[in-house]
Amino acid sequence: MMMQIQETPNPKNSLFNAMSRFIGAVNNMDQTVMVPSLLMDVPLDEDRGLGSLKSDMEDGDMYSYYQLLKSIRQDIEWGVRCAAADEKRKESMTLTRSSSSASTTSSASSVASFSSEEDEEEEEEDEDLHEQFQYHLTGLQGVLSKLTQSAVSLTKRYNKEIGVGCQ
Repeated sequence: MMMQIQETPNPKNSLFNAMSRFIGAVNNMDQTVMVPSLLMDVPLDEDRGLGSLKSDMEDGDMYSYYQLLKSIRQDIEWGVRCAAADEKRKESMTLTRSSSSASTTSSASSVASFSSEEDEEEEEEDEDLHEQFQYHLTGLQGVLSKLTQSAVSLTKRYNKEIGVGCQ
């Protein structure tokens, strides 16, 4: 029995659409910027669409931001390949294992009370998961929106630098 997958419409504010808009803007930027080296030493602060990046990249230029946008696109398309994230995950697993082994060495009565406390904590954590998800989803959509605007601004700025589309 084969299950039919129905395509559901993607609302304007969905994460999928935010990622698609960002990837499309970066693809357009990548196709437009034929000579990326022209972006070297061009400061970010001249363009208000890129001005918000100045705090994150104090001494950055448009070329470094071009590279950053392409890197973020690649992370979205292929997954994050960050070694630091792997290290944090390993540390977290080690801490989890050590805390669980510590709980197994406790006496039977303390295990029973620990178990009921743990169940209550899990219920609270489950309730918080939805809030955490909403918080991070909203943040991710906001960041993707800003990055999309930055890719569009960088593309326009590149065209301005090379004299295309100037009136």
